[in-house]
Amino acid sequence: MRERIYLAMRTSTIRDVARTASVSVASASRALNGHSGVAPSTRKSVLEAAAALNYVPHLGARSLSTKRSNTIGVVLPDLFGEFFSEIIRGIDYAAHRRGLQLLLSNMHGSERETAAALRAMRGRVDGLLVMSPQLDADVLSHNLPRGLPAVIMNGWIDSGRYASIAIDNSAGAHAAVTHLVAQGCKVIAHLAGPEGNADAQERALGFRAAVAKMLGDRDPLIIRGDFSDEAGVGAGKLLAAQHSGVDGVFSANDVMAIGCMTALLEAGVCVPDDVAVVGFDDVPIARYVTPGLTTMRVHIAELGERALDLLITTIETGDAPEVAAELLTPELVVRASSARTGNPTIKKARTFGNKGE
Repeated sequence: MRERIYLAMRTSTIRDVARTASVSVASASRALNGHSGVAPSTRKSVLEAAAALNYVPHLGARSLSTKRSNTIGVVLPDLFGEFFSEIIRGIDYAAHRRGLQLLLSNMHGSERETAAALRAMRGRVDGLLVMSPQLDADVLSHNLPRGLPAVIMNGWIDSGRYASIAIDNSAGAHAAVTHLVAQGCKVIAHLAGPEGNADAQERALGFRAAVAKMLGDRDPLIIRGDFSDEAGVGAGKLLAAQHSGVDGVFSANDVMAIGCMTALLEAGVCVPDDVAVVGFDDVPIARYVTPGLTTMRVHIAELGERALDLLITTIETGDAPEVAAELLTPELVVRASSARTGNPTIKKARTFGNKGE
């Protein structure tokens, strides 16, 4: 007992754990690392000893034996905003389960800064998660460190060397327009994202195709935005001032949708009876604004988790998964911003997906 108390007072090592559990250091290591060939009784003894000693694995020592840093690099266009915080939350949750650390970097949408961020990861991480919807695939491919496993989020490189996971933006836009038409909307405008952004471009193309097919409108109103709430507010003020006959808005993201909806309400426009509004992403704030925002749910945190799963598979096998490109289909979440009470097809706001809402 005295020995155990003494050991707990200083930094414990795996040798201390092994001694306390009366097993070899190799057995203790296998038990702590979740190896399958460990007897349940041995695993139980080792885990109890580790808990009693407040043992924390030494990542430096582990990396010497595995030749890994146990660190994953994450390079994003931005670290600000609910979308990116949700992506990071999902990645961090999956990394924490595996005892991995994250090294974050921001490329700021610049080719030069992206190249610098990617080069800085060389030798410091076991693999990379990269989200680069604004950069040319050739630029990204040229600057990714050779031999370093990587997964591309919201984009892809046509080389066969990298797995990718992206959102089916076209399907999401089609579902949003279908819903607005079902609410009786006849003139639908699109609040688009920034030029050069792949997600924004795909959502705009999907919107154009859907309104042409369902409403016969081949020249719909497109208001260019930049994914910010200021752009949404400006679009809402423009629509309220022009009296353009627009009775539905599909926004390329939730932040702009909320800004647009706020400006419309302040101008005395009734949402959704005068103008129904649909966003994209389902960031957490979308369910708490008034009226609640109808949106295309992306499961943002799960996208981050899945991207890390793909990366770990690549790291452990040395090859990109056989299914190199995955598309996540958004799902419609109907809330008060579009559910018109006078529409017999919608009796009340409904939410598809999360039963807790």
